[in-house]
Amino acid sequence: MKTLKCIFCLYLAAIFGGFAQPAANGLPYLKKQGTATQLIVDGKPFLILGGELANSSASSLSYMDPIWPRLKAQNLNTVLAPISWELLEPKEGAYDFALVDGLISAARRNNLKLVLLWFGSWKNTYSSYIPEWVKRDSERFPRVLLKNGRPTERLTPLSASNSKADAKAFAALMKRLRAVDSEHTVLMIQVENEIGVIPEARDYSPEAQAAFGSPVPEQLMDYIRKHDETLEPELREAWVAAGKKTSGTWQEVFGATPLTDDFFMAWHYATYLDAIVAGGKAGYNLPMFTNAALIRPNYLPGQYNSGGPLPHSADIYRAGAPSLNFISPDIYFSNFAYWAGRYRKEGNPVFVPETYGGAEGAANAFFSFGGLDAIGFSPFGIDRPLLQEGAQPARSPLAAAYATLEHLAPKIGQYQGSERLAGFVMEGSEQRSGRISFGGYDITVNWAGVPGAQDSPNRRVGVLFIREGTDELLIAGNGSATLSFSPDSGKQTAGIASIDEEVLVDGKWIWQRRLNGDENGQGQVLRLSSGAVVYKVRLYRY
Repeated sequence: MKTLKCIFCLYLAAIFGGFAQPAANGLPYLKKQGTATQLIVDGKPFLILGGELANSSASSLSYMDPIWPRLKAQNLNTVLAPISWELLEPKEGAYDFALVDGLISAARRNNLKLVLLWFGSWKNTYSSYIPEWVKRDSERFPRVLLKNGRPTERLTPLSASNSKADAKAFAALMKRLRAVDSEHTVLMIQVENEIGVIPEARDYSPEAQAAFGSPVPEQLMDYIRKHDETLEPELREAWVAAGKKTSGTWQEVFGATPLTDDFFMAWHYATYLDAIVAGGKAGYNLPMFTNAALIRPNYLPGQYNSGGPLPHSADIYRAGAPSLNFISPDIYFSNFAYWAGRYRKEGNPVFVPETYGGAEGAANAFFSFGGLDAIGFSPFGIDRPLLQEGAQPARSPLAAAYATLEHLAPKIGQYQGSERLAGFVMEGSEQRSGRISFGGYDITVNWAGVPGAQDSPNRRVGVLFIREGTDELLIAGNGSATLSFSPDSGKQTAGIASIDEEVLVDGKWIWQRRLNGDENGQGQVLRLSSGAVVYKVRLYRY
């Protein structure tokens, strides 16, 4: 490999993949360990056990006052809170930082970290959180146009005026964080939210039409040529099917299909984001990411958020937004493992900023941290159940899962990126068993729930495995299941020498029982119990 190419690849890896050097002034940063990328906070790996607030909750400090302690009671260590452009810059050039300062102060009082979500130009494709002075001036701040010329309620990413205004406000936010967040309460920033175009696959404004008929930018073509063998399959297949051209218009290079419209918009969203992120990092260099709304089965570009940071466009974001550290999925589909797995790429850590909570979320959290080396997990609307009469957040499945994961976090951080950490998930109403090979054993997981409940969210089983030593495992999870063990090679049989149960009681982890006899099927199975429980399993062969 030529020296120049090596330097270019290392540059992309460092910027987009998080292979950063330890940050000056103790800032959170991303670091590679084995096959994983970790978030480092105060010099140690940090697992974001998070929850995202409902969209409007963080717009009022008084509204949030009674909620903070109950978030802490759910065993969260991090809250994802929106910051909207309209409240930060209500008048052009006049910034109001009272909300930002107040959120940081409240989080500190409750011993919580923050991930701030910048609702700037777009939120769920729409430009609903932009300031009124931007909304009213569509000539200066142009919109995405439909094919018939009708404007939509979203700023076009092909406008330098739009990009500069957003970037200026975001840079002001980041400078404020640098000034007031000396304790590094804010860990990361999500830039925009679920960007993309609907109900058509691309923008038809005059600027967009001209760009679509122009050559694909050389910056993107150069990236595609250099990463030919490792491109995401959808992008590579489109390029190959169109003849692997090294230059040409968008349709000449990728074909006359709706997916080409998606690629075109992805490029312009990516470069728009890059300008915002680069300017923000110049003021305060925190890790930054953007998130994607995923694709429903059989949906075409325009039916989903065309141009968003989806797996098939990941390479376009790498080429067009090198200042961005990673991209993330918002997962509201039952095939969680598939979607989360598609975002687990070299240098792109798994962080799920939006998903379901409850028992389903608890199971997915164990799988994410064990099986995908995730840096964080965060159900959406985490504050909503807390408003219900008689809600007891500390007793929820997610609270139990987070307590267990917090207890195991030092070991998870130690073993991420190695073969000593693994995860399993059973999902879908048809799956009743599964198998994972780990630590020299084949582990069979059988669903053991109540008959007739297989279609409920509680049907899901998620398990995290840590190999402490030869024939010794730590196991934790959520769901109703039994686990049996057999050697992964040879003719021997595996037996359970002992199972010790560690539980959380009154805020302290204690050894509670040695599970034997009927409790472990006479040395044959581990019965997984939901709740704040960790099992230390010692195996032997005979």
